[in-house]
Amino acid sequence: MKKEEVYGHIDHTLLKAFSTTEQIEAIAEEALKYGTASICIPASFVNYIHNKYKDVNICTVIGFPLGYSTTPIKVAEAKQAIEDGANEIDMVINIGWAKEHKFDAVTEEIKAVKAACRDKILKVIIETCYLTDEEKIALCKCVSDAKADYIKTSTGFGTGGATLEDVKLMKANVAPYVKVKAAGGMKTKADLFAFLEAGADRLGTSSGIKLLNE
Repeated sequence: MKKEEVYGHIDHTLLKAFSTTEQIEAIAEEALKYGTASICIPASFVNYIHNKYKDVNICTVIGFPLGYSTTPIKVAEAKQAIEDGANEIDMVINIGWAKEHKFDAVTEEIKAVKAACRDKILKVIIETCYLTDEEKIALCKCVSDAKADYIKTSTGFGTGGATLEDVKLMKANVAPYVKVKAAGGMKTKADLFAFLEAGADRLGTSSGIKLLNE
């Protein structure tokens, strides 16, 4: 894969609590320049960026970063984000439910958010750093059964980001119609290529463009 192709797999991300309008505009400009898959930004900026940058594909996050919002709140967040102009939603599962092995409840919540997303893309963050391999595999089934579009490794706010082993595990255990997004853990240009080769379709990173241009 050529460097130019990698841009099209990057969700160019800025989710810091202190993100400013100027910084969000800067990543929108970079997304247009390099042709990234999307920009992933806080929900409060979605409508402004949608109105100013019509050609930028906008992703935002809900139930973020801890995942323990109630299902109706996550559904409302998703609906509002789409109304504001987001085309992609990255939701965090209820990690406590996963640790208690309440996988039916996790599946039902994902289904509810997917219904709220209608024809828009839903990516499901399972926060792998807190999970055993058995729990990761069970969550691959939850995401598949709920017909979400992607399973995503991490928020970037946990104790660790994506690993190649997790990407391979997820790719091997999701349904064929579910893609994998790796987030966090990419520190070099080689990492970007390695995660794509391991089976990731999207890369959630704030530094991907910088790394590719070093």
